[in-house]
Amino acid sequence: MTIKDKAIMTIASVLSTLLFVFHWSDEISRGLEPGTLQAAGGIAILVVWLSGPLVLGDRRSGYIVTLVGGIFGLGVLLLHMSGRGLVGGRIANTSGQFFWVWTAITMGVSSTIAGILAARGLWSLRSRSKGASGEFATSN
Repeated sequence: MTIKDKAIMTIASVLSTLLFVFHWSDEISRGLEPGTLQAAGGIAILVVWLSGPLVLGDRRSGYIVTLVGGIFGLGVLLLHMSGRGLVGGRIANTSGQFFWVWTAITMGVSSTIAGILAARGLWSLRSRSKGASGEFATSN
């Protein structure tokens, strides 16, 4: 994995978490999600999601966390676009629905890019470990 790919993965992952916060805050402010102490689970998810690219970096665990975060971000988009995440269609009856939809779509796209790059990073780690153990390694 090149330095450019790592930088793009990190930027896409951080952007995804930022967009998730905007999207989640919008849902709370509309009353679609509870803004209670029980939301602390969402904060924990964000901390883990950010720790993948920022703290764990090039480690296998960092790539795995980033990959799972990418899948999670895409899942939020798919859930909302399937109709189940629209909370009974209530979002259509509120002002500012463009921002809500925009954050969901851009989060899903940037999460997917981060996830793809994390999968490539895992693959390159696998290739490097095979090369170090005496087996043939593919060149990047």
